[in-house]
Amino acid sequence: MTVLAGFQQQGLNDTYAAWDDGKKVVMWRCPTGGGKTVVVGRMCEEHDGYGLVTAHRSVLVTQLSQQLAREGIRHSIIGQDATVRQARNNHVREFGRNFIDPHAQFRVASVDTLVLMDPRETFFRDTTLFIGDESHHFLRMNKWGKAWHMFQNPNLRTFLPTATPIRAEGAGLGAHADGIADILIEGPEQRWLIDNGYLTDYKVWCPTPTDLDLSGVSISATTGDYNQQQLAKAMAKSTAIVGDVVSTYLKHAADKLGVTFAVDISEATRIAAGFNAAGVPAAVISSKTPEGERIRLLSDFAQRKLLQLVNVDLFGEGFDLPDIECVSMARPTASLALYMQQFGRALRLMISRVLRAAWDTYPPFQRKQMIAESPKPIAFIFDHVGNVLRHGLPDKPRIWTLDRRPKRGSNLKDAIPMIQCDQCENPYEIIESRCPHCGAPKPLPDESARSLPNLVGGDIFELDPEVLRKMRGEVAKIDSSWVAIPQGAGPTAAANQRKIHREAQSAQKRLRHYVAWWAGTHHGEPDDKVIRRFYHTFNIDMLSAFALRKADADTLAERVKEKVAEIINYDIDLPQY
Repeated sequence: MTVLAGFQQQGLNDTYAAWDDGKKVVMWRCPTGGGKTVVVGRMCEEHDGYGLVTAHRSVLVTQLSQQLAREGIRHSIIGQDATVRQARNNHVREFGRNFIDPHAQFRVASVDTLVLMDPRETFFRDTTLFIGDESHHFLRMNKWGKAWHMFQNPNLRTFLPTATPIRAEGAGLGAHADGIADILIEGPEQRWLIDNGYLTDYKVWCPTPTDLDLSGVSISATTGDYNQQQLAKAMAKSTAIVGDVVSTYLKHAADKLGVTFAVDISEATRIAAGFNAAGVPAAVISSKTPEGERIRLLSDFAQRKLLQLVNVDLFGEGFDLPDIECVSMARPTASLALYMQQFGRALRLMISRVLRAAWDTYPPFQRKQMIAESPKPIAFIFDHVGNVLRHGLPDKPRIWTLDRRPKRGSNLKDAIPMIQCDQCENPYEIIESRCPHCGAPKPLPDESARSLPNLVGGDIFELDPEVLRKMRGEVAKIDSSWVAIPQGAGPTAAANQRKIHREAQSAQKRLRHYVAWWAGTHHGEPDDKVIRRFYHTFNIDMLSAFALRKADADTLAERVKEKVAEIINYDIDLPQY
C-alpha cells in the first residue's frame, strides 16, 4: 500500500470523524492529482465488511479496477465477462498477478450497470461502504443518485471524493439541496499542492484563433455547458484552430507528450491529421474506442511512439495519465468542473514509483528539487478557446459549498477578470498595467472610449479629463461644509438638507476608513493597481464610491469590511463612526 501523505491521512481521519458524528454521506474535495485513489484504497483496506466502488462511466471500470490493484485491494467486478477478462489481463500485464476475486468483499461497478440490477439482490443489503468516484455527478434524482438509493443497509457509509464539488447548471450537491451529501470536507488547495511538491507547476499560453466565433453558441439549461451541436458547428467553421494547435505545440513543446481536448470525433480527426502532417505522431481516442485499442494507444503513448492523443470526452475526469507533459484545449467549456479536470491532467508528477512510495518522507524543498530534475519540471497548458480567460487560473482560491449556485456564477474568492497578452500570449489579471510575463504594456482604450469608468476597468487615471473633473466634483460636494439649499426653502427644509449632508459625510468617513483597511491588505501594490482591483472586487470605481450618499455608502462599507475580514481570516469589529 502507498504511504499516505499528511493531507491524505487528514482527509481520511476527517471522514471517519464525520461518520462517527452521524454524517453518513461525506464528500471530500481534493484537487486533480491529489491522490484520491490512494485514500480510497486505504479506506477499502481498513473497512470491515462489504463495499462497492463505483465508476461514473462504464468505460472507466477497468481503470478503476487497475487503480485498486495498485493499492493491493482484491475485488470483483460487476459487469460483462469481457470487462472482467480485460481487467484481469491488465492486472497480469502490470503486476504479474491477478487481483480479481469473485469472493472478495469489495466490488467495482459502473453506475450504468447498477441501475439495471434488481434492488432486491442481497448485494444491496449487505454493502456497508459505498464509494462514488467523481462524486460531483451525484444528485438525488439522476442515475447516480438512483444507484445510491438502491442500497438499503441502515449502516451504510458513503464516501464521495471529487476534485470539483460544483455543477455547471447550479444544482447543489448537499442533501439539503439537490444532492445526497451531508457534509463537505475540504482538502488542500491546488496551489498548496504545487508549492509543497505534490503537483507540477505550470505555464499557460492563450493563443486564441482569430476566426473562432462562439457568439451563436448557447448555454444548455440542463447541463450548464455549451450546446454540443452548436459548439461543434462553430469549431468546424474555424480554419485556423488546427494550425494554431499544431504550431503552438511545435513552438513550445515539441517532442513532449501531449493531450488535446476536442469537441467531437470529426474535430479530433482534423486535429490529429494536422499533427501527423507536421511530423508529430498522433491518434484519436475517445470513450467509443474499443478497450483493447485504447490500451494499445496508451501503451504507444507511454513509449513515445505517439506524442499526441487527441481525445473526446475520455480524459476530462476520472482518467489517470501521469505521463502528460502538456495539454492543448481545443474544446471550449462553460463548466468550471470540466475545465479544472482538463487542466489538472498535466499537473501530475512524472517521477518513479519508488520515489512516489516515499514521497511524503521528503521535505517540500527536496520534493520540488526532485520535480525540477524530473522529466517534467513544469507542465505546459495551451488554451486555444479562452477557457482560462473564462474561468480564471485553476489554482486561484475558490469557495466550495454544497448549496445551490447561480447558473454560471463564479466561485472565485477574488474574481478578477483575466486578459491575454498580445505579445507573449500569456494570460494575466486585468488589474496589471503590464504583462507580468514579458513586460509588454497593457493595451489602453481609445481616447473616445474613456467616458465611463466601466470602459477603463475602473482605472480613474485613464478617464477622460472632463469626466474625471466632474466625478471629483461630486466627491468634493460630499466633503464640503457648504450645503446647497433650494431657493425658497424654509428653516425646516434647510435643516433637513444639512442633516442629510452630515449623515452622508459620516457614512463616507466610515466607508473610506474600511477602504483604507482593504487597500492595506494589498500592501506594496501601486495606487493604480489598487484602484483597478477595487473596481473589479466591488463593481464600482473608487471615485463613484466616495461620492455615495448614506444608504449606499453604508451598504458598500459593510461589503468592504466583510472582504477585509475574509482576507485576514478572522472576524473583526472595526470602529464605527
